[in-house]
Amino acid sequence: MPGFNHHRHWVFDMDGTLTVGIHDFAAIRRHLEVPEGVDILDHLDALPAQQREAGRIWLFEHERELALRSTAANGAVELVRRLCERGDRLGILTRNDRALAYITLEAIGLAGCFQRHCVLGRDEATPKPDPGGLEFFIDHWQVDAEQLVMVGDSRMDMACGRAAGTRTLLVNAPENDFGELTDWQLPDCRALLAGLE
Repeated sequence: MPGFNHHRHWVFDMDGTLTVGIHDFAAIRRHLEVPEGVDILDHLDALPAQQREAGRIWLFEHERELALRSTAANGAVELVRRLCERGDRLGILTRNDRALAYITLEAIGLAGCFQRHCVLGRDEATPKPDPGGLEFFIDHWQVDAEQLVMVGDSRMDMACGRAAGTRTLLVNAPENDFGELTDWQLPDCRALLAGLE
């Protein structure tokens, strides 16, 4: 597909984009007593220190179990390895913890494709949809925003890209209502890989 195949700077969301999404957010919200319509991370940040720490510890351990069981999304391993082979710059921007992102990358066989400082979790950058994480990559790689593609599966990913001025590419989200935030939409990473050829 013309339009994105000349791009050489890619930032990927993790869960649901490079991996098969297995988070049960409803169960997480129930366990942490997060009110409906309130962001989980925002809720934890607003708690008193002791409750906040307890909530963060529980969330880390819960997500660690999920990370260890991670499986790659359709075409994700082949796509990332191809981009890595051709020398593209690659980053991860996730609302997960950075250490868990590494566990996930190791579980799906892609840890060697990402430099450590190019994996940003919720403690390294203000969580999406805030554009700060993408602005880090724009500055670090010294590129214009539109030279970078944010690849994700959610409205937060697309809104983050729009806010930072990058291009946005949606995968693994056939039914969505955020087309105005999306430059390209493809069924999955395999289709993205095919579009590079």
